[in-house]
Amino acid sequence: MSENRTEAPTPKRREEARKKGQVVRSADINTAVVLIACIGTLMLFGPQLLTEYAQVLRQGLAQTASPQLVTPDGVGQLALWAMRSILMLAAPVAIAAMAGGLLASVAQVRPRITTQAVTPQWSRLDPRQGVKKIIGVNAVFETLKATVKTAVVGVAAGLAVYPRIGELAAMTGLPPGALLMMLAGMIGRIALYVCLAFAVIAAADYIFQRRRHEKQLRMTRDEVKQEQRQSDVAPEVRGAIRRRQFQQARKRMIADVATADVVITNPTHFAVALRYDGSKPAPELIAKGVDLVAAAIREEAERHGVTVLTNPPLARALHREVELGQMIPESFFQAVAEVLAFVYRTAGRRRRVALAA
Repeated sequence: MSENRTEAPTPKRREEARKKGQVVRSADINTAVVLIACIGTLMLFGPQLLTEYAQVLRQGLAQTASPQLVTPDGVGQLALWAMRSILMLAAPVAIAAMAGGLLASVAQVRPRITTQAVTPQWSRLDPRQGVKKIIGVNAVFETLKATVKTAVVGVAAGLAVYPRIGELAAMTGLPPGALLMMLAGMIGRIALYVCLAFAVIAAADYIFQRRRHEKQLRMTRDEVKQEQRQSDVAPEVRGAIRRRQFQQARKRMIADVATADVVITNPTHFAVALRYDGSKPAPELIAKGVDLVAAAIREEAERHGVTVLTNPPLARALHREVELGQMIPESFFQAVAEVLAFVYRTAGRRRRVALAA
């Protein structure tokens, strides 16, 4: 069937996919944006953060010399102060990372709230599907893709370091301040190359994800024609067609009551009609309804001489648990068997009385 999906997806098909949470999204774009945001923040505020970190370190060392540190309260206060200071220093980078990740997600999928993507699906708990994800073709492909990404990032980092290998030997004996400046410049160069590599990877992955998404949304010609026919009909006409179809289906259901063996009622609010002709393992529910539909079922049964019995619990349970055209579940076998046995005995007595007359 997949080879016949040669038609481009229609706007309606795209909108239905979005409602289900099926959109083009590349995790690599989020990774690249978050990485660029973090590195950009460090490059902008790095000197200031380094100065503040040194100040925190000096204050911490100074507080360790205080006599109050030997008490449990003093140790707790020092630990709390250290944690608060580190969090304050890390806050700009963390905020930049969260903002970058949120911006990347919104830019890819556009703001849309849908619950269908997180609705529990029992098929996800199937162990066979889990094994396929682990050892299937997609798993192998994702592993190869991760290997290629790692190699690309490694090559980018190598290209950043290789031209300056000679400078590493010259760093021996440099003062700490000069050594720190040279290391910062080299690290910044590596970060720039890695960011560019991740940007290229993210762009390639987004193109790939978009092509795969488009392939999954492709439609057959019959699906396109059917959608066009539905879209050409006005909503009022579609509503009228659905109402007419419902009325015709109800008329057919009421007509089937004539072939029923018994109608079980509430007696006024519910009515269900059962038929058992021996062609199926269990009796079949051929009609059910409430209020006016239940009254129509009772009238049709009386018109054709179908036995009508009053059993409110059984009528309500069958109406709630059994769909139209389905066989009754095993849990109802005994109750329904008793009803049918009574109907058959009653019909037999009537037949004998008619013959005697």
